[in-house]
Amino acid sequence: MSGYRVAVVGATGNVGREILNILAERQFPLAEVAAVASPRSTGDIIDFGDSGQELKVKNLEHFDFEGWDIALFAAGSEVSKIYVPKAAAAGCTVIDNSSLYRMDPDVPLIVPEVNAEAIDGYRAKNIIANPNCSTAQMVVALKPLHDAAKIKRVVVATYQSVSGAGKAGMDELFEQSRNIFVGDANEPVKFTKQIAFNVIPHIDSFLDDGSTKEEWKMVVETKKILDPSIKVTATCVRVPVFVGHSEAVNIEFENEISADEAREILREAPGIMLVDKREDGGYVTPVECVGEYATYVSRIREDSTVDNGLSIWVVSDNLRKGAALNAVQIAELLGRRHLQKAA
Repeated sequence: MSGYRVAVVGATGNVGREILNILAERQFPLAEVAAVASPRSTGDIIDFGDSGQELKVKNLEHFDFEGWDIALFAAGSEVSKIYVPKAAAAGCTVIDNSSLYRMDPDVPLIVPEVNAEAIDGYRAKNIIANPNCSTAQMVVALKPLHDAAKIKRVVVATYQSVSGAGKAGMDELFEQSRNIFVGDANEPVKFTKQIAFNVIPHIDSFLDDGSTKEEWKMVVETKKILDPSIKVTATCVRVPVFVGHSEAVNIEFENEISADEAREILREAPGIMLVDKREDGGYVTPVECVGEYATYVSRIREDSTVDNGLSIWVVSDNLRKGAALNAVQIAELLGRRHLQKAA
């Protein structure tokens, strides 16, 4: 049977499970798939999406990457630091979801709708990086507008769901919400402040200039993926939503572009679903994007405070486009452009 031997590392986590779901959903051409995780999950049985197939979790510490075509890593930077170089050295091409290799000049940082051709540089280290979830959905929306009118500056405020902080983040929102209703104590553990019925303007660690690492990632990754000349400033906020990141994006262009033109461009753009009616409910919220592949754009309007300005609202399932879907799309692109093992 033709197809790829694919290992999913971190298969028991939020993103790892989603990667398995999407590989099954999109009928990725597989000869074999392995669910790989830390020793504590070894031997667990997990579903391979809705395929009816079950996978027995293999121990990462003993897993031999030799003979495997692609490894999709979704286990965080600490695990990637140890095992990604091992997998790459064994001839297995790694698609890494952690932040570890994103800014490495020898590692392509890929969003297939935006910079597919950059994948050709993967051979330098046999590693391809998956961008930060909030960056991924934003550049999908920015790319066709940049092609049309050249973006000078982007100001973005994010409204990021707790699933971006893993299962512990989702559990904390659930527990705190319940505790508040019944009058129990709700001390924060995963987050720095109460997340239920609150918003927290702090994601990842603080840097010397007062920004957070999440904000820095959005700046440098957008430049690497889209165009180094674009100026970006971000404020990243955690909100009490389980799944789905939202972004209020203000864009300043070199050239003239109207809201109507932007709407026409985005309606045709790959990976985008335009839902923009100027009426009650004529926009998309995170609840509606869960489980969907698309990046949704709404609320397109002109900003008269700058020359050639637009404001847009961008929403996407962060576990999908922001992580798992993008990783699988990279694997599909790698297969088409380079590995060519599928019939």
